Amino acid sequence: MSRELWKSQLEQNYGDVPGLTPAFIEQCLKICQTYDLSGEDVFFKWEASILHKDRIITDDTIGNIEAVVKSDLARAAKQRAQQQARSIASSRGGRPGMNPFIGTPSRSSTRVGPIGSPSTPRTPMPKARGVAFSTPAAAGKHKVRFELSEEDSGKARSYKYMYEKFSQRGLVLDNRIMEFSDLILKHYDLPAFSEPHLTTDEDVYVLGRIVLDAESSASIGVKLNEASLYLEGPRLMEATRVRLRLEPNLRVRGAPKGRSNIGMFPGAIVVMKGRNGGGDYFSVNEILSIPPPSPISAQSDRQIKAEPSSDSFSMIVACGPFTPDSDLEFRPWKTLMERIRTNRPDVVLLLGPFLDSLHSKMKVGDIDEFPEEIFARVFAQDLVDLHSYSPSTLVLLLPSIRDAVHNHTTYPQAALPNHLVESPNVRMIPNPAHFTINGVSFGASSVDSLFHVKKEEYTKSGIEIQPSQVPAESSATDVMSNLCRQLLAQRSFYPVFPTPMDVAHEVNLDVSHLELARITTQTFSGETVAPDVLVVPSRYKQFVKNVDHTMAINPSFATKGMVASVFYGGAGDGPASSRLKIELEKL
Repeated sequence: MSRELWKSQLEQNYGDVPGLTPAFIEQCLKICQTYDLSGEDVFFKWEASILHKDRIITDDTIGNIEAVVKSDLARAAKQRAQQQARSIASSRGGRPGMNPFIGTPSRSSTRVGPIGSPSTPRTPMPKARGVAFSTPAAAGKHKVRFELSEEDSGKARSYKYMYEKFSQRGLVLDNRIMEFSDLILKHYDLPAFSEPHLTTDEDVYVLGRIVLDAESSASIGVKLNEASLYLEGPRLMEATRVRLRLEPNLRVRGAPKGRSNIGMFPGAIVVMKGRNGGGDYFSVNEILSIPPPSPISAQSDRQIKAEPSSDSFSMIVACGPFTPDSDLEFRPWKTLMERIRTNRPDVVLLLGPFLDSLHSKMKVGDIDEFPEEIFARVFAQDLVDLHSYSPSTLVLLLPSIRDAVHNHTTYPQAALPNHLVESPNVRMIPNPAHFTINGVSFGASSVDSLFHVKKEEYTKSGIEIQPSQVPAESSATDVMSNLCRQLLAQRSFYPVFPTPMDVAHEVNLDVSHLELARITTQTFSGETVAPDVLVVPSRYKQFVKNVDHTMAINPSFATKGMVASVFYGGAGDGPASSRLKIELEKL
């Protein structure tokens, strides 16, 4: 549809509405272009936004229209996902000989009961807005209560991951920028954001995504540097790419005390202050740190202290591969299972890859069994047997895109098929996943996001101003703490975009479903909150860090002989990090 037709429709429908200006029509045209709407559609969205209000155009009108548009798009996307899930469930999967696509079994509509009384009713746990929880009923006699977010259920993850539209990718990336707008404006009490390509005489604030210049982004192995630093705004602001020039006296506002340098990488959402004096660049004199989300246990509306399920528990966290690249003997796995059978923890979190498709023998086909048969013999049998040794132990399996027994090889990733391990103490969870154990919230992913961020990061030192007030125990500024802080601030398990070409095979990023890689959830009041525990396995040396009251764990890999042991002391005042004890141990 042409711009002239849009403009004609807008002028005809708005007519003589008070407050109508050419500037307002121009902003409406941007909405038409961005969301592929007709002028009549935009007018109807406006009418929906002023229901029971005066028919007058104000400064808030454009924002209200866009809010209605986004709400309608989100509702339509959810309905499409539900229809696809029903279609997949009715057909029960693809071609003969292939595993059926993962879905949510009907038994997962109720909760796990307490030990010794699986059918005992209880008061439902308060749920965050937009996040419902469910657990299987035939769950055995677990000592803990496990809750998986509805967004991480089989229905939400059952999508056609090889079917993607460029317009859908663009909308997801745009929404990712715009969701930070209100947060930043409110936190720093800013008037509004400007467009970096516009010439101004005074300093303005701009919001956008860090990108490489076109020439560098087309090359493999080229890292972000000050000469290739560009800022890209959302399509609503014409999505113009502008070269950035960082001033020598650059200031960094709102960072933790003692952290005067700022890290930037392709895909990072940033807020900057400066001006475009008419040249071909935006001169930056100040960078504003994005405030980190608070841990969910610190929110008063969760009322964790009143939860009867907020009891102590023990947990073992281990990440694959579970056999070295030289053989398929799975000795690290056998050692791990011996420890689990001996210690009998309440929860075991296992992250893939379980049967690594990049294993030297798997790549050349030097195996005598099908991958599913190896998985059944090595992993499934041990996990089924574990139920007889320790019936109260809950086992969570989180996949990797390198798992040879999985038919979903993009990120975000659906859970492993339930039929791979038929045991009442095993739960399949997606990658990444959000879940709670006795009121303590966890976020976990098997993608090495820390390595990818660090690989692409460009760090710039600046002058520290107005540092954020963070307790000493959670204000570490070492390299690993800062990388974890980047993930939390960016609200994403994988904030890098585009994926570096030389490591793209490690993530297979599905951009159109990037919202499923959010690292945060929402409370009843709509506040964005971080998990109490963040599990981020990486090739970097194992660590445990308290980052803004979130306990970040890199358990390393089982092939390196490392696991993490988690002990929770139960309900109490303050964030859960104050009652968590996490140790890194050798197998």
